[in-house]
This record gives sequence, C-alpha cells and structure tokens, in this order.
Amino acid sequence: MIFHTRDFALTEQLDYFAAGASVLYGLYYTAIRIFRMDQGGKKMKSILRAWTLLCISMYVAHVTYLKWYDWDYTYNMAANVVVGVVHNLMWSWFSYKKYKQSGRTWAMWPGFIVAWIMVVMSLEVLDFPPLFGCLDAHSLWHLGTVGPTMVWYK
Repeated sequence: MIFHTRDFALTEQLDYFAAGASVLYGLYYTAIRIFRMDQGGKKMKSILRAWTLLCISMYVAHVTYLKWYDWDYTYNMAANVVVGVVHNLMWSWFSYKKYKQSGRTWAMWPGFIVAWIMVVMSLEVLDFPPLFGCLDAHSLWHLGTVGPTMVWYK
C-alpha cells in the first residue's frame, strides 16, 4: 500500500522488487511443497540448498538488471508473469494429480485459487486508463487478489 501512495523513484523500485520477491517466493515454495524438498535425507537437503541458491541468484540478477542496467517495465512484467504462470501451472498439475488420486473435491482448491489469480492477472497485463480518474486496472488487480489470498491461507 505504501508503494502506491506516492509515485517516487524509490517507491516504484520497492514496488517492483517486492512484487518480484513475492512471485519468485511463490515459485520457490511451490517446488518445495510439491516435490517435498522439506522432507528426506541428505540428497533432498542438497537439492533444497541448490534450489534455494538458484532462486536467490535469480532474484539478485533480476534486481541487479533493473537497478543498474535497465529500468525496464516490459522486462519486469514479463519476468513476473512467466514465473507466476510457471508456479500456477505447477499448483494446477499438483491439484489435478491429488484429485485423481483421492477423488476428493478439496484437492482441487489450489488449482481453483491459481486459476482465479490467473484471471485477475489479466487486469495487470491488459492495463486500461483509470475509470473516474482513480480506479485503474492495477488497483482492481490488487482487489482481485484479496479473495484468493484469504482462501489460500484459510
């Protein structure tokens, strides 16, 4: 919220960096949960360490590119959309697999939630001018993420 109260260079950078961290952490956690990297012996712990290092490296590279090479809105949006779609597809696959194994509808909830996120993501991707001078696609994107977040953490 603070990032959107005033549009300064610092708040814009913090918004981009926080969004990138949030989306990449989603991918990080998704792989850990789906492939149970949090359980197992030495080999799985080594895989988890490598995955952690890879994700940290990707984030550092992303921030470095934006901060010191080229402040590029299109690149930032594309990077976040690609990472977001990848982890949403992973959750969808996982949900479908668990539903097929168990036959229980609740197993599909992660898939439903990420489908919801992907629908409201279109507001962020297909930007439009503000309605009534204040209600824009970005604000509706944030509003659209409230429901799935509440369900996800329920």
